[in-house]
Amino acid sequence: MEIVVRLAKKYKNKFFFTRQIKWNSVILPFALLVIWQVIIFLGLVKPILLPSPQQVMKVAMEMIVSGELIRHLSVSLIRVLEGFSLAAILAVSLGVVLGMSAVVFQLANGTIQLLRPIPPIAWLPLAILWFGIEEGSKVFIIIVGAFFPIFTNVLDGIRQTESKYVELVKVLEISRWRIITKVVIPGALPFIFAGLRTGLGYAWMCVVAAELSAGMTGIGYMLTDARAMIQTDRVLVGMLAIGAIGKLMDMMLQLIEKKVIKGKEFYTGK
Repeated sequence: MEIVVRLAKKYKNKFFFTRQIKWNSVILPFALLVIWQVIIFLGLVKPILLPSPQQVMKVAMEMIVSGELIRHLSVSLIRVLEGFSLAAILAVSLGVVLGMSAVVFQLANGTIQLLRPIPPIAWLPLAILWFGIEEGSKVFIIIVGAFFPIFTNVLDGIRQTESKYVELVKVLEISRWRIITKVVIPGALPFIFAGLRTGLGYAWMCVVAAELSAGMTGIGYMLTDARAMIQTDRVLVGMLAIGAIGKLMDMMLQLIEKKVIKGKEFYTGK
């Protein structure tokens, strides 16, 4: 019994802090929901421009039950996973190569930095010409959008590795592959995960932009169709669905980061 009391005292403050964080995370969404409801109640905005939360919830349930929302969202999710995965593989590989080789860096970095400021949506006309209006063009736009933030973070992570550590392992005659896998990449992992999380956000923005411009399926097409029919409630349902799925995927990346980067104390503010 005495052991239980000690454990309770030991973790009391930690449990209270965790519970407080969870409550704090819902304060702002709840406040925005209240403000939204008050605006509708006072009639400050026409319902056709901003429907009530109850109306949006009703339409969301109808679209879930009918399977329409799940169908469009699943199509977009598959496109995001395909494009993001390919972009991550290319960006991490190329970032490591440029970071480890001064010659390759001098050859390729100028061209990459020239292409980086071009908005992904500006590639859409070329993507349609090259791949048509089906899956290929949309996945290509996602790859372009997600590639550059991941690549930039990976390259910065590689470049921040202190030279003395690399020189030390060279003196010990350790192979270049082991230098990369045991010294460089572990040190760059926080940058890599930061790039992956940023790239994931860009992937969702790009898939919606591509589907808005071309296609007959996906969450972007659903938003375009709802806008054409002046169905603001359906537009809001689509936007909230994108936000919810994007948040879940980001949380999964955060969990993977905490598992991979062992021993790191993540600062959460005070």
